[in-house]
Amino acid sequence: MAERTVIGGVGRVLRPDPHRCGRCALAGLKFLRCLSEGEAAFVRDLKRGEMTFDPGSLILHEGEEADSLYTVVSGWAIRYKTLADARRQILKFVLPGDFLGLQSSIFAAAEHSVEALTEVRTCVFLRKRFWEMQERHPQLGYEMVWVAASDEQHLDAALLSVGQRSALERAAYLLLDLYIRAEERELVVNETVLFPFNQQHLADALGLSLVHTNKVIGRLRTMKLIKWEGRAFQLLDRAGMEAVAKWEARANAVPRAFL
Repeated sequence: MAERTVIGGVGRVLRPDPHRCGRCALAGLKFLRCLSEGEAAFVRDLKRGEMTFDPGSLILHEGEEADSLYTVVSGWAIRYKTLADARRQILKFVLPGDFLGLQSSIFAAAEHSVEALTEVRTCVFLRKRFWEMQERHPQLGYEMVWVAASDEQHLDAALLSVGQRSALERAAYLLLDLYIRAEERELVVNETVLFPFNQQHLADALGLSLVHTNKVIGRLRTMKLIKWEGRAFQLLDRAGMEAVAKWEARANAVPRAFL
């Protein structure tokens, strides 16, 4: 039977489902590898269940201790930090296949918040068994290092953008990065991806005002690099977008398990 709790007026549902792992929606994505038989059995045992977060609900709350780790199976979210006066910096847009809560498994509390932009379905793992995974399945433990290194790589690129790229360049870089990540997750259809965020979210990620963000998006449209109507974002000129963004291709990495 599903267990439902409500936080801040929005709900989240925990459903034990030991059989869904064999038909995981993430299976087949190129940046994720299939589990060995032994790993799969351990992950099924490690898994607490599946939790669905409503749009606007918090998956992780900055400063609070979390007892769970999460793999995003479907949906979009944002990872962010805030100042005391509520100003927000979005650190990353979270997509399917992303792993959440690694910091809280190492430190006493979460160092950032994660908020669902859409309905987000996750696999839930108990934090207290994290070290058991390191001991029993070192390969899975190593792939948690992969997660940390990938996040560091992403933050390096974001800091370079905020520090050195112009407003136009950083907007192009972020939109291209989001498009490529969505493409890796097979979310792009006919060169179009549905973005579930607005330009205020984009401004909070770019470190720009909303007005300035609107202007640079307008310039990218005028340059016929993108088309963005409602939620539908279309990349019209990939090479041109890469040139404007001063794009740097990511280093290749060994696919990690879809834990």
